[in-house]
Amino acid sequence: MIKKGITRQIVLHYFIVVFLALVLVEFVFMLAVQRYYYESIYNTISTHITNNRDFLEPIARASNGEDGNNNLSRLLVRLALDNTELEILDLNGRVLASSTAFESDRAVLQTSDIMQALNGDMGRWIGRQPNTGESVMAVANKFDLGGENTYIVRYLTSLESVNSKLLVMGLLAIAVGVGVLAIVLIISIGMANSIVRPINSITAVSAQMAKGRLDVRVKGNYKHELGELASTLNFMAHEIVRSNQIKDDFISSISHELRTPLTSIKGWSETLDSGGYDPEETRIGMGIIAKETERLIGLVEEMLDFSKLQQNQMKLVKGTVNIREVVQETMLNVWAKAEQKQVHLKLETDETRAYNVYGDGNRLKQVFLNIVDNAIKFSHENSWIFLTVKEENDQIVAVVQDTGIGISEEHLIKVRDRFFQVNHQNGGTGLGLAITQELVELHEGTITMQSELGSGTTVTVSLPMLKQEIAPVEHDMTSGGALIEADKPGKAANVTSESDQNDQIQAHDPSTEGEKR
Repeated sequence: MIKKGITRQIVLHYFIVVFLALVLVEFVFMLAVQRYYYESIYNTISTHITNNRDFLEPIARASNGEDGNNNLSRLLVRLALDNTELEILDLNGRVLASSTAFESDRAVLQTSDIMQALNGDMGRWIGRQPNTGESVMAVANKFDLGGENTYIVRYLTSLESVNSKLLVMGLLAIAVGVGVLAIVLIISIGMANSIVRPINSITAVSAQMAKGRLDVRVKGNYKHELGELASTLNFMAHEIVRSNQIKDDFISSISHELRTPLTSIKGWSETLDSGGYDPEETRIGMGIIAKETERLIGLVEEMLDFSKLQQNQMKLVKGTVNIREVVQETMLNVWAKAEQKQVHLKLETDETRAYNVYGDGNRLKQVFLNIVDNAIKFSHENSWIFLTVKEENDQIVAVVQDTGIGISEEHLIKVRDRFFQVNHQNGGTGLGLAITQELVELHEGTITMQSELGSGTTVTVSLPMLKQEIAPVEHDMTSGGALIEADKPGKAANVTSESDQNDQIQAHDPSTEGEKR
């Protein structure tokens, strides 16, 4: 007994389709065979009647209407056909003579073959003899022998032998059909099992994965869609394990990142609270507390931004933004950090052109702050970071190139993954570049990275160029549409004017060529 499920459905469907097809084929086959046999009998008798008609004229002339029974006897002999009964009837359907007996008082016959013969056609009738119940075929035709000698010549032949052969053939066809159905049943069960067994295996593995056993895998080299399903499930389990590992690493990393500033804050708070320190020591302690607090705020904001991006809840205040000004402001913001590490910054751009894009100035500033901050973090002392803003093919392209430690090819493809860190000793959450890429993509831009270990890294950000200034509009990224018009200046990213920025940058550059530490 086949259990309910896909196996039963497949077997049942195949069985029904093949069964109906076999019934139809065998029905048509039996009809064709029966028609062939019956037509062969009919053609044999009708051809015999047609071929012998011309030979009846001498008999008819010899009779001259006299000695009818004798002439009818000759006619019976002349027209005799093996395995048939010959009857001669008058035009009223009364039997005048028969090859089995001479019965002038036989009842009048009115079968369809006689009616057709009276109309001049070759009549045919298939039925059963009233007295015996035997299945017979009758073929009749009218013979005009001159004068009043017009008769209906009728042949009767039994169909029992033919029907017996047809019955045997029918039984044989049924036996063949049953054999075919058995083969189809076996094949369909095998086919169903070839589908169901992998599904059962995949289901069992899925159930184990659902219970937390992510080390199990679907085994077996399955083909087609089932193979793709198995590969996808295995890949999913691998990615879940990988994500869990990344999550664990992130928790460990963020715990360390949070503990360090909290320890400093707690330590200095307790130290200052104890009293007895001069103003200079108090100022140093408060400075450390403020610095570590800012560090904590940065970590929390980074995690909040990532959470918003993951839930598509990031809101952008989009308007006309000059990328050159954003980059200049970024350089001002990181100047102190670059100065401490003796890293020089140089901006190459056309000061006379406006490199405008349609975006959120604050978020774009966040993008470049992250990129430049990373460049400073991984640069050597007394090295250079080159920043370029230019226009290419209706795109505003900003390039940040450093000569720092670089990234290996193995890590380069993963460096923008969430929580990924090349070296955990460098600190951070591993979310910076992931957030950066998300923000660039929200601005319909692209970010690419090229790096060689020991030679530095080049980060290129491309954003669609804006040819006409647009007022700032707040965008809710859950719907992708503009919601409200914000009360913000046209250049949301600007903190200082362009001239002020240039003055501040050059004030720290001994060469006055746009280079900055």
